[in-house]
Amino acid sequence: MIEMETIDFLTSLLTRLFVLSLLAGVLTIVVLYIIDVRQTEHAIRRNYPVVGRFRYLFEHLGEFFRQYFFSMDREEMPFNRAERSWAYRAAKGEDTTVAFGSTRDLRPVGSILFVNCAYPTLDEDAQPTTFVTMGPYCAKPYSMDSVFNISGMSFGSISKPAVQALSAGAKKAGIWMNTGEGGLSPYHLEGGADIVFQIGTAKYGVRDALGGLSDDRLRELAAHEQVKMFEIKLSQGAKPGKGGILPGEKVTAEIARIRAIEVGVSSISPNRHPEVKSAAGLLDMIHRVRSVTSKPTGIKVAIGATAWLDDLCREINRRGIESAPDFITIDSADGGTGAAPMSLIDFVGLPIKESLPLVVDILTSHGVRDRIKVIASGKLITPAQAAWALCVGADFIVSARGFMFALGCIQALQCNKNTCPTGITTHDKKLQRGLNVIDKTERVASYATAMRKEIHIIAHSCGVSEPRKLKRLHARIVGNDGRSTPLDELYPEQVPSTRAAVVAYD
Repeated sequence: MIEMETIDFLTSLLTRLFVLSLLAGVLTIVVLYIIDVRQTEHAIRRNYPVVGRFRYLFEHLGEFFRQYFFSMDREEMPFNRAERSWAYRAAKGEDTTVAFGSTRDLRPVGSILFVNCAYPTLDEDAQPTTFVTMGPYCAKPYSMDSVFNISGMSFGSISKPAVQALSAGAKKAGIWMNTGEGGLSPYHLEGGADIVFQIGTAKYGVRDALGGLSDDRLRELAAHEQVKMFEIKLSQGAKPGKGGILPGEKVTAEIARIRAIEVGVSSISPNRHPEVKSAAGLLDMIHRVRSVTSKPTGIKVAIGATAWLDDLCREINRRGIESAPDFITIDSADGGTGAAPMSLIDFVGLPIKESLPLVVDILTSHGVRDRIKVIASGKLITPAQAAWALCVGADFIVSARGFMFALGCIQALQCNKNTCPTGITTHDKKLQRGLNVIDKTERVASYATAMRKEIHIIAHSCGVSEPRKLKRLHARIVGNDGRSTPLDELYPEQVPSTRAAVVAYD
């Protein structure tokens, strides 16, 4: 009897809840209908009340459905599934081999093909990657053997656990990490990695009370043994000609303190360094930073116009070779990790495939290439892409998004918001919980190690003993007629002008 009464009670309760839910649903639809037909901002919602709202939901979900269900392995942008999959497997230490042939189409214009040698390098003849030294005129020059390192990602743009994992992973792999323009945080240092400190146009971390460059702050940073070099950022690939953008919702109290800015207010950097208006001004700033810190100092730039590079080289030759930047980081114009206006990220600047050989040849023609080391950046996340950069003339390759994939990035395209589902580019503590620093440290190190290993594999296939011996003759590029052309024919070796060579090395 009691059981029947209980069943009747539960049935009645569920019926009432169902009715209430139905009424609430109907009421919600009625309210939304009234709102939609009365509003005038959205034509679809006005003409198709309630139902028209699903358009925005489907539009948002489309990004994720295309990624997992509808796109082929090599169709997606900015990184396709094949590229991401390789990075994920490399980071996890899994087998990176594939079977039954390549899914890569070798016919499109611009495809890179490496020239394998009839007598490839045997393991016993292979050599370790040679060290390259930057800052030979500095009191504290910096030498590094790893050709693949971590590009600039600011604390602010990425989260605390992401920085911690990158720092510890970089130390374990024996590579450097770049701070990005957001200043030096304790989390950059705690892993023990070598640090390249980036000076952005807002001079976060090295600014005085008026926002100018502070010699005292430079000395404080240079006192850290881990800080090996300084990079003056002129521009970046995501937004050439515009300063950094950190949305206000990502400016926490800690980030505001490190950057010396206001909490919760969007951090917009100037479009350029106010004191740098010419080649002379740029060399003056490089000299100032290098003199104060006693450490190598270079520049980062996304290439568009090139006349300024010729002016810079001529000014270097006029002043003396020691005045040159110790390195130039060339960023590709096809975007990066940060927030950027679509008009800039899509249309401004040159991609790395065009800008890298262009810069190398300009430096060579002025007789300053050996003095200025070249670092390539921009979507070079696989061994083949990095090996191409070495063939063209880069001394080092740096990557940001490759290491984001190592951290677990799923390309959710939420970097400019505070909603990154993997905890990499958000300061929401709940979302950061998914990023385990110990686990991701191992993945960062494994990814870097796998990159170096397979770059060596390509080099050995081409018949050279180590990656730094790769030259333009070791790669070809597919042209409009469907046939490939050797890179050394497409980009003939430049010969320094007599005057440039004499002035540079007199």
